[in-house]
Order: sequence, then C-alpha cells, then structure tokens
Amino acid sequence: MTNEKLKNLFSPGSIAVIGASNSFDKLGYHVMKSLAGNYQGKIFPINPKAEKIWGIDAYRSLKEVPEQVDLAVIVVPASLVAETVHACGRKAVKGIVLITAGFREIEDAKGEVLEHELRAMADRYGLPIVGPNTFGYVNLTLGINASFTSEFCQIEKGGVALISQSGGMCHLCGFLAIDERVAMSKLMSLGNRCNVDFPEMLRYLVEADEATRVIALYIEGLDAPRDLIETAASLRGKKPIIAYKAGRSEKGDSASRFHTGSLAGNHDIWTGALRQAGILQVESADELLDTAKALDACALPGGPRVAVLSGQAGPGMIASDALERVKLQLSRFAAATQEKINNLLPPIAIRTNPVDMGPAWYNPKAMLEILQAAVEDEGTDGVIFLAMYASANLKLAEELEKYMKALEPFRKPVIACFTAPPGIWDESIKRLDRQKGVVILATPERTAKAMGNLWKARLLWGEKR
Repeated sequence: MTNEKLKNLFSPGSIAVIGASNSFDKLGYHVMKSLAGNYQGKIFPINPKAEKIWGIDAYRSLKEVPEQVDLAVIVVPASLVAETVHACGRKAVKGIVLITAGFREIEDAKGEVLEHELRAMADRYGLPIVGPNTFGYVNLTLGINASFTSEFCQIEKGGVALISQSGGMCHLCGFLAIDERVAMSKLMSLGNRCNVDFPEMLRYLVEADEATRVIALYIEGLDAPRDLIETAASLRGKKPIIAYKAGRSEKGDSASRFHTGSLAGNHDIWTGALRQAGILQVESADELLDTAKALDACALPGGPRVAVLSGQAGPGMIASDALERVKLQLSRFAAATQEKINNLLPPIAIRTNPVDMGPAWYNPKAMLEILQAAVEDEGTDGVIFLAMYASANLKLAEELEKYMKALEPFRKPVIACFTAPPGIWDESIKRLDRQKGVVILATPERTAKAMGNLWKARLLWGEKR
C-alpha cells in the first residue's frame, strides 16, 4: 500500500456513508453524526429507503451519486459487503472504512471465506481498506471523524497518532486523551487489517504525515510480525514509535485470536523484537499516552539525573521512590544552584533534592525561579515539578502561568503534576500543559515513569526523536 493511497484515504474531499440511517440504533446514524458536525467536504448518505439523513439528501445507491466519492464508510451487514465493495471499485472510490464485523474474527469458517474474498477485491481495485471490524478513524488534523463515535471530535489537535488493533482500546485512550489533554493527529482502529496494517501505517506516518510527531501502537497479535519489526527498524530514529503489546497471558492470547483474528504470540520474544526494532515498549494504557505526550512536547534528557521539586514533601518522596524503580537517580545540585535555592526558601524547608517548596506557596515567582535553577544545573538532566492544591496556594497555577509567558522553552524535560479540586486550576493547567516544554500528568508516580521512558528513548534512539 503506497503512501499516496493512504494520503487519499485520510484526506478525502467527499465521503459516502453506505448504510447511513436516521435510526439511533443503527451504526449508520452515528457515523453520520460524527461527520455532519465537523467535516468540511461533501457527504453522501446512501440508503435505499430515505430521502434525507441528518438533513442531507440521500441516494438509493452509490451508483446514483453524481459526483466523485473519495472515501466510503461502509456499515451494511457482512452479507452485503462484497457487492458494496464492488460498487466502490466501479465508482473509483479511493478508500474504504469497513466498520462491518462478521469476518475472520468470528467462530465460523464463513467469516474466513468472506475476508479472503474481501482481500481479493481490494487487490483487484487497488483499494485501501481500513477494517473490517473497525470503529473507523479520526483525523484530528483535518477535522475528519470517520467513525461511529462523535465524541472523538473533542480530542485536541496535536502530534500524537494512535494506531490500534482494537476499537475498544481506541475508545479507552481517546477518552483518556480528552480528560488528560493528549493532543492527537490521528486515532485509528485497524480491526482485521484487510490491507492496511501496522507496517503500512508506520511508513505513512513517518514518511508522509507531517502532522504526526509521535506514533503510539496498541498491538494484540499479527499474522506477519516480522513485517512490522523490519519496517520499524528501517524507520528507526526518524520519529518516536512506542508500543503497548497485549496478550501476555494464555487467556489474553486466546482472546486476541477471537478479537481480530490473530494470535498474540510469545510476549518475551515480542519484547526483544520491539527493542531491536527501536520501538519503546510500555505496559499500560496510561503509560502509552503519558509517554507519547512527553515525547511530543519535551526534550530528551542527556542523562539519568533528575531533580524533584514539590510543593509538599510527601508527593516529592513518592516521586523519588518511583524514580528509583525506573532506574533514574536524584541529581546532586552544584554549589551555585544550591545557593540559589537556599536564598529562595526559608531555613525550615528541605532545600536539597528532593526540594520541598511548600514554604514558597505564597511566592509562585520564587517557585518558578527554583525550577529554572534546577533546569540550568549542570548535574541535572530532567526535572519533576509537583504542586498539590491547598487554600494557601489558591493562585499558584494562575501566577505560574503568568510568569512562564516570558520564559524560553526549557532545554531539558520538565514533567509536572498539578492536582486540585475541579474548577479551581483547570483553565490554567490547560494553558500550562505542553507550554515551554512542560508536560502535566496525573500523579507523581506517572511523572517518574514518563521521565524514565524519556531516558529509555534517549538510550534507544540517541539524540534523535
């Protein structure tokens, strides 16, 4: 599958929804809802029994559409897919999102036969097909939501692309991305991977998609894992690639077979292969998103030495313990740095690393100067900055935001955690997040884990990212 074909797939000037519906209990209704509110191109609902769908003129068949159709989103029963794909080929459609399930993922030999026929048709017409058995895709860069979940339009546009075998994993990560401000370029479920698979997507995202800066993968099992590994190895260092590989347990392996039609495979072998290919492996959904977010916004650390600056001693101790678990170490401040911090904090504070900045609650400018001093310290490679709300520091986030506007982007990674009751720091945190190279995550443990992965990335890729 060429990059040009995939570019057409992800940037259609017109979209037909085959199986569009006015009925809420049909997927065709929800695909129309996803497209109608945001997509700027032409939409052609296809339904033999409706005159209008979502207020848009409908057509009885694809053949009746008088204009070019670039993308077809298909939500008809599996028994009708073959004739529908033939119609797309005859219409010279440039790509298909096949949401319909009922192919090789089911416990029925007929599904395998249907999928084999589908692949043959895709080859015959030169059609890139996402799916079958997919929720679709979202291209945040262009405002295209070709899926049955309209809420994905709430994800902020940015540089992280998530490519997943599982539509459910896309939903989990997509909603987490909304809550935790992970800005994305694309969100895509490969489903059964007719002819658009991980290798094709990696090559496209690295070589042809300027909007994507970091690639996150969720992998269950592949028919030809060597293709993914060899493709990733050939692209090593050009853009960060991280992966969450599921199917570690025997039951997980079996579940993978009946989810998207592929066995998960030996987890230890996968771990070694991913590392050799230059793919950074993570172990959870939140770690996948945290790491992608940090890679998108932060510089990579030059070493494993980290400063921990905390508004309260407890979270600082938690972060320090977590750093040790990810093989990082607390930095030892140079004398000049320590003197600056000593001058900014009263004697009662813990002023050596980890630094307790609590006594500076009433002076956010001093806290920011401590942060700057730690970043500039020659013996420090990265900084964790923790701020927990208390009544005494009500204006902290707002004041930090004000002072940070005048700063240059930090040349070392700064990963922060700001925690407050809903409605107090929310807007300031949104504006602070990913500004000046600072990333804000949910807990001290997650800041340490993300910092550890930035260091692993540096070891894996060198200075490139």
